[in-house]
Amino acid sequence: MTPQTEPTRSVSHGVFTIERTYADVRPQRVFDAFASIEGKNGWFTAPNDNWKIVERTMDFRVGGRERLKGQWKSGMVTEFEATYFDIIPGERIVYAYEMHLDARKISISLATLEFKASGTGTRLIMTEQGAFLDGFDDNGSRERGSREIIDKLTAYLQH
Repeated sequence: MTPQTEPTRSVSHGVFTIERTYADVRPQRVFDAFASIEGKNGWFTAPNDNWKIVERTMDFRVGGRERLKGQWKSGMVTEFEATYFDIIPGERIVYAYEMHLDARKISISLATLEFKASGTGTRLIMTEQGAFLDGFDDNGSRERGSREIIDKLTAYLQH
Protein backbone atom coordinates (compact mmCIF):
# COMPACT_ATOMS: atom_id res chain seq x y z
CA MET A 1 0.00 0.00 0.00
CA THR A 2 1.37 3.43 -0.91
CA PRO A 3 0.94 6.29 1.51
CA GLN A 4 -1.53 8.97 0.46
CA THR A 5 0.13 12.18 -0.56
CA GLU A 6 -1.18 15.50 0.58
CA PRO A 7 -2.57 17.65 -2.23
CA THR A 8 -0.45 20.57 -3.32
CA ARG A 9 -1.87 23.69 -1.71
CA SER A 10 -1.88 27.00 -3.54
CA VAL A 11 -3.89 30.16 -3.86
CA SER A 12 -4.08 32.69 -6.66
CA HIS A 13 -5.97 35.96 -6.60
CA GLY A 14 -7.78 37.94 -9.22
CA VAL A 15 -10.18 40.79 -9.79
CA PHE A 16 -12.47 41.50 -12.72
CA THR A 17 -15.32 43.84 -13.56
CA ILE A 18 -18.19 43.20 -15.97
CA GLU A 19 -20.43 46.07 -17.09
CA ARG A 20 -23.67 45.92 -19.04
CA THR A 21 -26.16 48.62 -19.97
CA TYR A 22 -29.82 47.65 -20.31
CA ALA A 23 -31.79 50.22 -22.30
CA ASP A 24 -35.32 50.79 -21.05
CA VAL A 25 -34.89 48.46 -18.04
CA ARG A 26 -35.11 50.35 -14.75
CA PRO A 27 -32.53 49.67 -12.00
CA GLN A 28 -35.15 48.13 -9.69
CA ARG A 29 -36.06 45.51 -12.32
CA VAL A 30 -32.42 44.50 -12.80
CA PHE A 31 -31.97 44.44 -9.01
CA ASP A 32 -35.10 42.28 -8.64
CA ALA A 33 -33.58 39.66 -10.97
CA PHE A 34 -30.98 39.09 -8.21
CA ALA A 35 -33.31 39.40 -5.21
CA SER A 36 -35.48 36.25 -5.37
CA ILE A 37 -35.42 32.60 -6.32
CA GLU A 38 -38.08 33.31 -8.94
CA GLY A 39 -35.87 35.96 -10.53
CA LYS A 40 -32.70 33.89 -10.36
CA ASN A 41 -34.42 30.78 -11.75
CA GLY A 42 -34.81 32.76 -14.98
CA TRP A 43 -31.09 33.16 -15.57
CA PHE A 44 -28.71 32.07 -12.74
CA THR A 45 -27.97 28.51 -13.86
CA ALA A 46 -25.25 26.69 -15.75
CA PRO A 47 -24.70 27.89 -19.31
CA ASN A 48 -26.09 24.78 -21.02
CA ASP A 49 -28.53 21.87 -20.68
CA ASN A 50 -25.93 19.43 -19.34
CA TRP A 51 -26.62 20.59 -15.77
CA LYS A 52 -29.65 20.36 -13.49
CA ILE A 53 -30.53 22.03 -10.20
CA VAL A 54 -30.38 19.68 -7.21
CA GLU A 55 -31.02 22.29 -4.51
CA ARG A 56 -31.70 26.04 -4.43
CA THR A 57 -32.40 28.10 -1.31
CA MET A 58 -32.31 31.84 -0.82
CA ASP A 59 -32.73 34.16 2.16
CA PHE A 60 -32.21 37.56 0.55
CA ARG A 61 -31.40 39.89 3.45
CA VAL A 62 -28.25 41.20 5.11
CA GLY A 63 -26.84 38.14 6.90
CA GLY A 64 -28.97 35.82 4.77
CA ARG A 65 -27.60 32.93 2.76
CA GLU A 66 -28.08 31.53 -0.71
CA ARG A 67 -27.22 28.02 -1.88
CA LEU A 68 -27.32 26.54 -5.36
CA LYS A 69 -26.26 22.94 -5.92
CA GLY A 70 -26.36 21.30 -9.33
CA GLN A 71 -25.21 18.18 -11.08
CA TRP A 72 -23.72 17.79 -14.54
CA LYS A 73 -24.63 14.83 -16.75
CA SER A 74 -21.09 13.53 -16.07
CA GLY A 75 -22.06 13.22 -12.38
CA MET A 76 -19.89 16.14 -11.22
CA VAL A 77 -21.58 18.31 -8.57
CA THR A 78 -21.08 22.07 -8.24
CA GLU A 79 -22.15 24.17 -5.25
CA PHE A 80 -22.47 27.94 -4.79
CA GLU A 81 -22.89 29.12 -1.18
CA ALA A 82 -23.24 32.86 -0.52
CA THR A 83 -23.76 35.20 2.42
CA TYR A 84 -25.19 38.69 1.86
CA PHE A 85 -23.34 41.52 3.61
CA ASP A 86 -24.85 44.68 2.13
CA ILE A 87 -28.14 45.27 0.32
CA ILE A 88 -29.47 48.67 -0.76
CA PRO A 89 -32.69 48.00 -2.71
CA GLY A 90 -32.40 49.01 -6.34
CA GLU A 91 -28.78 50.18 -5.90
CA ARG A 92 -26.26 47.67 -4.52
CA ILE A 93 -25.67 44.08 -3.38
CA VAL A 94 -22.44 42.85 -1.77
CA TYR A 95 -21.98 39.17 -0.98
CA ALA A 96 -19.23 36.65 -0.40
CA TYR A 97 -19.43 33.15 -1.80
CA GLU A 98 -17.68 29.81 -1.90
CA MET A 99 -17.62 27.48 -4.88
CA HIS A 100 -17.28 23.72 -4.46
CA LEU A 101 -16.61 21.09 -7.09
CA ASP A 102 -17.49 17.57 -5.96
CA ALA A 103 -17.33 18.75 -2.31
CA ARG A 104 -13.85 20.28 -2.83
CA LYS A 105 -13.69 24.02 -2.07
CA ILE A 106 -12.20 25.66 -5.17
CA SER A 107 -12.67 29.37 -4.50
CA ILE A 108 -13.89 32.12 -2.21
CA SER A 109 -15.01 35.43 -3.70
CA LEU A 110 -16.37 38.84 -2.79
CA ALA A 111 -18.86 40.17 -5.35
CA THR A 112 -20.28 43.68 -5.60
CA LEU A 113 -23.23 44.50 -7.85
CA GLU A 114 -24.09 48.14 -8.57
CA PHE A 115 -27.29 49.18 -10.33
CA LYS A 116 -27.07 52.71 -11.76
CA ALA A 117 -29.68 54.65 -13.71
CA SER A 118 -28.52 55.32 -17.27
CA GLY A 119 -31.01 57.39 -19.25
CA THR A 120 -34.18 55.29 -19.29
CA GLY A 121 -32.23 52.15 -18.47
CA THR A 122 -29.66 50.66 -16.11
CA ARG A 123 -25.92 50.24 -16.00
CA LEU A 124 -24.97 47.08 -14.09
CA ILE A 125 -21.43 46.97 -12.69
CA MET A 126 -20.30 43.63 -11.28
CA THR A 127 -16.90 43.50 -9.58
CA GLU A 128 -15.50 40.26 -8.21
CA GLN A 129 -12.40 39.62 -6.12
CA GLY A 130 -11.48 35.98 -5.88
CA ALA A 131 -9.14 33.62 -4.06
CA PHE A 132 -8.73 30.51 -6.22
CA LEU A 133 -7.61 27.45 -4.31
CA ASP A 134 -5.25 24.60 -5.13
CA GLY A 135 -5.29 25.09 -8.91
CA PHE A 136 -8.91 24.03 -9.46
CA ASP A 137 -10.06 27.40 -10.80
CA ASP A 138 -8.54 30.71 -11.84
CA ASN A 139 -9.55 34.31 -12.43
CA GLY A 140 -9.75 33.94 -16.21
CA SER A 141 -12.10 30.95 -16.16
CA ARG A 142 -14.24 32.55 -13.43
CA GLU A 143 -14.55 35.74 -15.46
CA ARG A 144 -15.54 33.76 -18.58
CA GLY A 145 -18.17 31.84 -16.59
CA SER A 146 -19.48 35.06 -15.03
CA ARG A 147 -19.76 36.69 -18.45
CA GLU A 148 -21.81 33.71 -19.67
CA ILE A 149 -24.13 34.05 -16.65
CA ILE A 150 -24.51 37.82 -17.20
CA ASP A 151 -25.33 37.11 -20.85
CA LYS A 152 -28.15 34.87 -19.58
CA LEU A 153 -29.32 37.75 -17.36
CA THR A 154 -29.36 39.99 -20.43
CA ALA A 155 -31.56 37.51 -22.32
CA TYR A 156 -33.84 37.17 -19.27
CA LEU A 157 -34.29 40.96 -19.00
CA GLN A 158 -35.11 41.28 -22.69
CA HIS A 159 -38.21 39.07 -22.31
